[in-house]
Amino acid sequence: MRNPITLLVCLAPFVRLTTIRQLSRISQAILAMTGRVTMQGMARWSSTGGSYRTIQRFFATVLPWELLFWVFFRTHLHDPDDVYLVGGDETVVSKAGKQTHGLDRFFSSLAGKPVPGLAFFTLSLISVKQRRSFPIQVAQLFRARGEPASVPDATPPPVEPAPKRKPGRPRKDATPPPVD
Repeated sequence: MRNPITLLVCLAPFVRLTTIRQLSRISQAILAMTGRVTMQGMARWSSTGGSYRTIQRFFATVLPWELLFWVFFRTHLHDPDDVYLVGGDETVVSKAGKQTHGLDRFFSSLAGKPVPGLAFFTLSLISVKQRRSFPIQVAQLFRARGEPASVPDATPPPVEPAPKRKPGRPRKDATPPPVD
């Protein structure tokens, strides 16, 4: 596999070399991983210098991602003879849990209903000749307090009946049947 650091050197005027080394190790680990991508998994799959603490430091660093995406695109991917369109799309990633920042209920077109998860909006340059999309900006979306999960042309969900109890002993709080 080609060393990612050779591709990331173009970002040197905008971020520290330490950050570029960390990004190189993390990107190599992500490309090698299978299954869920977690910080612990990245630490396991990364080479020397990619400890869990290093990965935490990288993700705690504030980076000018829009600028980095643009510089990387201009340096390695731009074709002057191609035509590029600008497109944007929102995507919802379903997620269980309660402590993830931005976790809320968002409408998922695949599920056809609001699901708990994270929502992202991506702005991309789309190559007409290559028929590929190159993201240049990704932003996490948050719902305003009190705003309902948007559901296009939604009808109220059907009310599910309470689950049937197995026959057996009556509940403790149940009233006894009348005796005749």
